[in-house]
Amino acid sequence: MTVTQPDVTVVIGAYEAMPYLVECLASVEAQTIDPERIEVIAVDDGSTDGTGEYLTEFADRAPMPVTVLRQENSGGPSGPRNVGLDKAAGRYVFFLDADDRLGPEALERMVAMADRAGTDVVLGRVEGVNRNAPKSMWGETLERTDVFSSPIKFTLSAQKLFRRDLLDRHGIRFDESLYTGEDALFTMEAYLRADGVSVIADYTCYYLVGRDDGKHVTKSGGYTLRFDSARALMNLIAALVPAGPRRDQLMVRPFTVTLLPQFGPRFLKDGDDVRRHKLLLARPLMDAHWTEGVAERLKVEERLRLHLVAERRLELLTDVLEFVRAGKRAPVLLEQRGRRVYLAYPHFRDRAAGIPDSVYLAAPREARAHPGYREGGIGSLLRRAARKARRALTPPRKDTRGGTAAPA
Repeated sequence: MTVTQPDVTVVIGAYEAMPYLVECLASVEAQTIDPERIEVIAVDDGSTDGTGEYLTEFADRAPMPVTVLRQENSGGPSGPRNVGLDKAAGRYVFFLDADDRLGPEALERMVAMADRAGTDVVLGRVEGVNRNAPKSMWGETLERTDVFSSPIKFTLSAQKLFRRDLLDRHGIRFDESLYTGEDALFTMEAYLRADGVSVIADYTCYYLVGRDDGKHVTKSGGYTLRFDSARALMNLIAALVPAGPRRDQLMVRPFTVTLLPQFGPRFLKDGDDVRRHKLLLARPLMDAHWTEGVAERLKVEERLRLHLVAERRLELLTDVLEFVRAGKRAPVLLEQRGRRVYLAYPHFRDRAAGIPDSVYLAAPREARAHPGYREGGIGSLLRRAARKARRALTPPRKDTRGGTAAPA
């Protein structure tokens, strides 16, 4: 009997997943792709609520091959995913969380996209059910893109289709020392090493389900775990992307999504010891990875907070956070005939504070929201001057009709 390689292995790590697991597995069974083209590897991570037993029942009746592995609780999602990945035989692998579910055509569409485009990672549109889901990357379906040309860096969860050869060739696995953000590290490395990424934006492939009991596969943990996650992702980006604009572009993600919330309004509720500890944990990250290129890509309020973290200006930071928590809007100051927009958050042009004006300067994308802003600035002025100089230096073209034409 000839055994053909499955197109895709669905890896399910499950811990205390009942009753959500019922709909999850029903969505696998309902896939429109031929059952012979997929396999399921489910890893019960020490559940005590009947999860393992239900997985076994499913394996007995499912139309596709299902392998159920049971182990002692590992403490996080990385271990079960790695176990499943090491057992996978499919050309592609998809990581499905046990409390979420797939759209009926998800695997068929994603495998077809990867085969057609020759890409190593496929993102299928995600929709939230009783919880938020990423949105910025679903503007259009893209057969081939990369992490620099689209907003995919803002969805680093593991629920994507990966070419298994890519993962094995580079030894890409989930970091079992991380208890939050382990999927971000895995997915970012896959993005950076991939020969192209595809985006399916016109069909919901994945339903991200919010549990009523508040439990998810990933541990929430304390704030120190968030710093661990930020550090790991920043170090990965620095190791794989040379210093410069492309690295700065990617660093925006860990700075804004992982690090910045630690210095948001909830920072005001932290005790003095926790505040000082957070600044201490942030110091090496700011020293190593905070650059002008990262700063200029942020909104003024984000940039100001991180600038004060980098400078260890605790009192000024709390002033800014009190202002933000109160829901106040920063006064707008237009200069250079509207070509520069400053947002006057606390300590703007305060000599004692000594914060550079550039920290309060709105980038064009943010500045456009304010009436009176004129597109341009020093960069545009220089470009216009350069064009004028080129026109002055270009010799006039001869008109074949006997005259002299204007410069091209």
